[in-house]
Amino acid sequence: MSNWSALQNRSFLESNARDRALGLVDEGSFTEFVGPFDRRTSPHLETLGEAVEFDDGVVTGIGKIGKTPVFVISQEGRFIGGSVGEVGGAKMVGTIKAAIAFAKRIAKDFPNAEEDEKPIIAISFETGGVRLHEANAGLLAHAEVMDQVQRARGHVPVVSLIGSKVGCFGGMGFVAAATDVVVMSEFGRLGLTGPEVIEQEMGKEEFDSADRGLVYRTTGGRHKYIMGDCNFLVDPEIAAFRAQLAELAKLPRAKFAEFRRIGTSELVEKQLKGVALAAKMQPKDARDVWVHVGNSDPVELGSMPLADFRKVVKRLAL
Repeated sequence: MSNWSALQNRSFLESNARDRALGLVDEGSFTEFVGPFDRRTSPHLETLGEAVEFDDGVVTGIGKIGKTPVFVISQEGRFIGGSVGEVGGAKMVGTIKAAIAFAKRIAKDFPNAEEDEKPIIAISFETGGVRLHEANAGLLAHAEVMDQVQRARGHVPVVSLIGSKVGCFGGMGFVAAATDVVVMSEFGRLGLTGPEVIEQEMGKEEFDSADRGLVYRTTGGRHKYIMGDCNFLVDPEIAAFRAQLAELAKLPRAKFAEFRRIGTSELVEKQLKGVALAAKMQPKDARDVWVHVGNSDPVELGSMPLADFRKVVKRLAL
């Protein structure tokens, strides 16, 4: 078991799913749901003769930050790229369902509860999307998770935390975009199709996945923050993600509607404006968009210390 105090200074990027889950909540407060000792493994992987994990690569449970109950979902990128299958998806769905039920009970039995006494859901994404070994079962898991995220609206806020090695791609990129709040580090990556897949399908001339600078200024936290796909850009340590969660937990639950990217006709119109802008500009590089929104030196913007970046950056307003 990792030392909790040491976890706070550890990089979110370098930490495994369980350490992220433990570090996000108060010391000693985490209770795991369907943990490794329950041995709920993928029947599909076993049938195919593939190695299994006793938690199927997803850590789920509940802890607290101060007075706030925090339902945690944390994906493990070291197991088949954090891919989502039937068992892992069911664990995610079950955790969100439990959070919704808990929130409804709090609202009924304790109508005068303070905001920071109400539950919140934190999903630490690290995934390339669906587990191809499980095909339809994995796709169905994505749909069921998305359905529960929508059902959670108005009951319990869902916060995406993106800062791990694999990033958040594939169908889970859609799920993250549909949550109430997206929190990233500059090392987090978010998108639909991963860089390696783009290169494989379209060629290196279209997208060189080995070009680290290109990858991060296209899918990384700084670009997503400028584009409005990320609400909060935090330092890379677990403590920074935890601190942002703690601040969000204090907010009135109605406030979370202001952070969302989809879900209303107004937000659809905003997205369409972004599509129209892309069609008009036809940018060759993310830096073209950075300049368009008022950042005069995009090269410097991409390399300056994060604290300075947050002070001076101009963000896209549609």
